[in-house]
Amino acid sequence: MSEVNTPFPKLKLTVTGVFGECYHGYKIGDELILEDFTHPPKFFCLGLAHVLFPVIYALSFGAKFPFRDNQRSLLVTCPDGGKLEFKVEIFDKSGNNIEVMSKDPNFKGPNPKKMVIEVAKAKGKCTFGYKIGDKWETQGLKCIPGFCGAAFHCAFPALFALNFGAKFSFMDNPDSIDTVTCPDGGNIVFKVSRVKEDKEKK
Repeated sequence: MSEVNTPFPKLKLTVTGVFGECYHGYKIGDELILEDFTHPPKFFCLGLAHVLFPVIYALSFGAKFPFRDNQRSLLVTCPDGGKLEFKVEIFDKSGNNIEVMSKDPNFKGPNPKKMVIEVAKAKGKCTFGYKIGDKWETQGLKCIPGFCGAAFHCAFPALFALNFGAKFSFMDNPDSIDTVTCPDGGNIVFKVSRVKEDKEKK
């Protein structure tokens, strides 16, 4: 495939710190362009891709990080001993300019959102016995005690994105996504939702 046909924006990674030997030879100032959140460059480090994916997924669906000087960016650290640090940024719709949104002047600290994970579809056998209608609640990025680790791994990008304000415009409820699928035969499909805050509640 010579050209990527995608509705999603490009992203840019910039190496901002080198603290050890990197097998890929990345140096401070190196820039990597991703055609979208599903298309990394050739020979891209899969260790980095693992920790990077929730961030680029979140940015692609409008997430903001209010503690950052540019809310539409985030720093990501190499999972192999923290050898590298990358700044992740996203391009605007034109694909020519980096999106910039100044730090939220009203930011006063973390504001973890209430989340619900629900079984939307079920088939075959689930080792954990999950069935349609089963629900779990969590706050922000907290793990759910006793929850299937493989399923939580798959749900984490959605939880991360929703916690930082992402919207899934293709869904009937853009505060949710219902395609989070079990990697073991696809037997269970989860819906992950952000619960709307009751602003009148004190």
